[in-house]
Amino acid sequence: MKKNVGGIDRVLRIVLGLVMVALAALGQVGTWGWLGLILIATGAFSFCGVYTLFGFSTCPIQMDAESKP
Repeated sequence: MKKNVGGIDRVLRIVLGLVMVALAALGQVGTWGWLGLILIATGAFSFCGVYTLFGFSTCPIQMDAESKP
């Protein structure tokens, strides 16, 4: 898996995920709040499958060993 979730995106995913899970655990929102676990996981692993499907990335551009002159 190649990282495609960058710094600010990663932090926002983790924070929002924690808020959603906490609200679900406290019964403030429905069961959809447990979807915050997905946000926490994508933030923790810096990888989002949906981003891959659309060829999107919020990571800074990295030079691969093959693309160096």
